This record gives sequence, C-alpha cells and structure tokens, in this order.
Amino acid sequence: MQFKHLALTAALAATVCVSAQAQTEIQWWHSMTAVNNEWVNDLAKQFNESQKEFKVVPTFKGAYDESMTAAIAAFRSGNAPHILQVFEVGTATMMASKGATVPVGKVMKDAGADFNPGSYIPAVAAYYTAPNGEMLSFPFNSSTTIFYYNKDAFKKAGLNADKAPATWPEVFEAAKKLKASGHSCPMTLAWNGWTQLESFSAWHNVEFATEKNGLSANGYKARIKINSPLHVRHIDNLAKAAKAGEYLYKGRGSAAQASFTAGECAMIQTSSGFYGDVAKNAKFAYGLAPMPYYPDVKGAPQNTVIGGASLWVMAGKKPAEYKGVAKFFEFLSQTKVQAASHQRTGYLPITMGAYELTDKSGFYAKYPGTDVAVNQMVRKVTDNSRGIRLGNYVQIRTIEDEELEQVWSGKKSAKDALDAIVSRGNELLARFERSYKQ
Repeated sequence: MQFKHLALTAALAATVCVSAQAQTEIQWWHSMTAVNNEWVNDLAKQFNESQKEFKVVPTFKGAYDESMTAAIAAFRSGNAPHILQVFEVGTATMMASKGATVPVGKVMKDAGADFNPGSYIPAVAAYYTAPNGEMLSFPFNSSTTIFYYNKDAFKKAGLNADKAPATWPEVFEAAKKLKASGHSCPMTLAWNGWTQLESFSAWHNVEFATEKNGLSANGYKARIKINSPLHVRHIDNLAKAAKAGEYLYKGRGSAAQASFTAGECAMIQTSSGFYGDVAKNAKFAYGLAPMPYYPDVKGAPQNTVIGGASLWVMAGKKPAEYKGVAKFFEFLSQTKVQAASHQRTGYLPITMGAYELTDKSGFYAKYPGTDVAVNQMVRKVTDNSRGIRLGNYVQIRTIEDEELEQVWSGKKSAKDALDAIVSRGNELLARFERSYKQ
C-alpha cells in the first residue's frame, strides 16, 4: 500500500510538473515605480489567475530610457522580452527600428483576438498608428499634463482653495502670495520639456515642430521650432519666478513629484498618472485642475498632448508566445479593467467605454478633478496639438533639460537656451532623417 501511495504521489507530482511546464511565459519589461509598479503587478496577477495557459512575468527595468536601451541590447543578443513598455517620445525611434518589433494590429489579427482600435480615444489611437492605418503598439498608460495644488497651503496664503489658477498670470500671482505667506516652495514642475514646451505648445495651439510635429507622412523631415516669442516669454517668466524663489527646480523627470506629496511644494504641473501617488500619500487637501494658459494667445486653451507609454511587441518570438501576448492585451482591453486602471492611477481611460463606465459609477463626482485629463484630451485637435513624434527624441529631451537648467540657475537667458535647444535638437533630427532614408 505504501508503495502504491508513493507511486501515486510521484505520478501526481509529474503531472503537476508537466502542467507547469506547459504554461507559456510572457516576459514584460516596464518602467513603473511605487504605486504604479503595484498596479502593473496586480494586472499581471489578475490575468494569470484568469486562465492557465499563459503566465505574464512583469519586470521593472529602470526608467523609460533605460528600459528601452536594455531592450534594444537584448534584442540584438536574441534575449528581448515579449512586451516592452516604451514612453511616447520613443515612438518614432521604435517605428524606425525595422525588424525589431511586430505591429500590435498584426499580433491581434493573427491570434484572432478581439481588438478594435476604433474603441480607443482618438487622440490616443492616432498617436500609436502608422500612416497606413495599422496600430503599431498597444495603448497602455496614456497620460497628459495637468495641474495639482495644495488647498491647505492656498488657504494659509489667503487664496481661494476651491478655485485653481486658470491662467499663467494667476499662477505667478498665486506663487507670490504663497511665498509671502512663508511657503518655501510655492511652485515646482516635473518633466520640464514635456510640460513646459510640448504640452505648453499644444495647449496654446502653436507649432512645436514642422511636418505637423513629426506626425505627417514625412515626419522624419521634421525640425523643432520652439524659440518663438511666446515660448521665450513663458520660459523668461519662469526664470524670473525662479530668481524670486517662487519657482523651485527639483530635478529632471518625475523628481519634483515627491516634493508635492510631502507638502513641500504647493503647486506642480506633471502627469495625470501622478494622481494615484497623491491620492495614497498626500496628507493634505489637494485639487486637480487644467493646465494654465496665457489669455492673450488666440486659440488657447486648445488640448494637451499624450504622455505616458504604450506596449510594443518584440520580434523573433514563437507563434504560441504571440498568442499569449494577444490574450493579455485582450484582457487589458476589457472595459472593466480599463476603468479600474484609470480610477486607480489617474492615467487616461484610453477607451470611451472605460470613460463612460467611470462616469456612470459616480467616480468623477466623488473625486472632483479626476476627469480633467480626459476633458483636456478629447477636444477637437489641430495640426499643432495632435502630439509630438520626433526621431532621437529621447536625446532631445535631455538637451531640453540641460538648456532649461541653465535658465533656472541664471546662467542663460530664455532666448539663448531655446535657440540652443532648436539648434542642437535639429542636428539630431537631421541625423535621424539621414538614418531613416538608408
């Protein structure tokens, strides 16, 4: 009997082992941190528990630029992940990386998956779609720039805590009053190039780059044009605020965000995807509002541009693995999943169905301002506000940071810094154009 029992145990163990081996693993490299890293892990867990055939394994691979570099190196050595999260400014580079990726539209079609690009918010779908109409990557954590403010700090400074500054003159006036009330950091900014140059341009309906900001069929020929009188005026105004101690530069990328949740800085412009962090960690009353604008600029405010990232499918994998990728994307496309992600993170509800479900649930009424990002993005777009898709843009963003840092420290004028961004940036775009034609 004991022998039979052991034999049965061994047989069962072998069956379990075979079953485990039969599960196809899907490697997913991403750049989500803190509360958004928890969100990504939860999505993978929910999918894995919903079926037995595939297992998605999410792995944090550093900041967006780091994970993209790591994936390209891994692809060359034959070890690329199945799915790579790429931030929006890497889109043109990924599009030009012929042979390294498989269009998501093809992956979904080949797997017979339920996928309708038309269900996505137009501004989101258009950004990740090729001129021939094929969707290249899967919209995932799409965001846009919004304005956050500390209501408690506003009250202390004698400002209206229930009404955010709507224009830039009002923002600068609020910063002065916050400083006068003893606040050490009236305003800070995250993602300086994205919020103060890219989103700023679209919000004011002014050109950022030629060739429809790189989105035309000849987008590889685009050149930057952000040294206009309006751009110079705005950066100069921020420089004056920095000199007066009313704007404090806190570092590149998302570095400034921590100073807001800590209560140190009273105002910040950053990603709508910052909402999850604020909702969880802020120990004060806060408000969410649209981006400020200059009221004397005709056509402002227009709409803001897309930020965040999408999921690209890497080439060179087996058909069974692509089927798993398609199943995972099918899961992520579900309206309930989309709506829950939007409500948890502050990223856009990238399908209209998710927006409508969230609206009907009473979420926007319960949490005022959480619909700001959607309202900013769904307005009618112009050629100046569809988005910005330029080659070598990861490097150009670094140039923007370098030059703006010279302005904030008082070492360069706004005009000289913006001229330098245009000159240095256009050298990289010319290089991209040459490589694109080869």
